[in-house]
Amino acid sequence: QVQLVESGGGLVQPGGSLTLSCAASGIIFSIKDMGWYRQAPGKERELVAAITREGATTYADSVKGRFTISRLNAKNTVYLQMNGLKPEDTAVYYCNARVVSMYEKDYWGQGTQVTVSS
Repeated sequence: QVQLVESGGGLVQPGGSLTLSCAASGIIFSIKDMGWYRQAPGKERELVAAITREGATTYADSVKGRFTISRLNAKNTVYLQMNGLKPEDTAVYYCNARVVSMYEKDYWGQGTQVTVSS
């Protein structure tokens, strides 16, 4: 069984910063792509940023230049550094990982709330 555990969400004022972390644990041979998604009330879940095992990154247009995704393969961990936060960034943020274990499968974290408000 593989688990993804997120941390780092919270309440922040507009213009502020937060760093999200997501650690994978369990029987893991390797992890391919990792990513962060978010879902705001009444909206569909959307990709925020993704990173390959080799470090190639993809960002949603709405966060380019403000958010940075990174990972530490040795610790099966992915991070999302969020700067210049805006009220429209308010959402539940979910970690996703394509894990190679007994088989290859996508796993999701439980979600962490990020609220940007003054």
